[in-house]
Amino acid sequence: MSPSFKYIAVALAVATTSVLPAGADTAIEKLLGQERRGLNAMSQTRVASYLKAPAATLGYTREWLDSQTPAKGGEDWRCLSEALYFEARGETVKGQFAVAEVILNRVDSPRYPGTICGVVKQGTGQLYGCQFTYTCDGNAEVIAEPRAFERVGKIADIMARGAERPLTGGATHYHTKSVSPSWSRSFPRTADIGTHYFYKQPTRLSQN
Repeated sequence: MSPSFKYIAVALAVATTSVLPAGADTAIEKLLGQERRGLNAMSQTRVASYLKAPAATLGYTREWLDSQTPAKGGEDWRCLSEALYFEARGETVKGQFAVAEVILNRVDSPRYPGTICGVVKQGTGQLYGCQFTYTCDGNAEVIAEPRAFERVGKIADIMARGAERPLTGGATHYHTKSVSPSWSRSFPRTADIGTHYFYKQPTRLSQN
């Protein structure tokens, strides 16, 4: 019998006895307390495993992502979700996680704003100054594919909660394979995922 069933069986047996033995209340509380602590430890382990799972075991599959509960969050969650939607909704799940890595790598870098929204919106409104094309391409930012937005919202939630970033080697930049920006000749390439190349900005160079 597992510990959980053992504790429950003991508690029920004592509870249904017409006369409780001396100290029974204390014994029951002790057993239930042990059970609660055990369940709490299991919960923390599952959370830690959940944050590492996409990289470690799940292969970034659409099936796994679709099985996750739809996510909602605050302003940073919304900014990351929108960036993934407008920049990478046509990518594979792995490609979408990779773009999320770039944004969060920038958040961690002293070269860039320290919040997700700050990174995503940096340079918006400046000619050739925006960091993410969709924020300055002149097109209305309309979420026309709610199912796609739900998927990237799940990725945004997972990544913003501190999931590992093993895909891009600390990349701070990416571009589609159909273009060749000038900075890509100076930045070391760290990954090739889907339709994007990924790069890490060298410490010795300023951003182009």
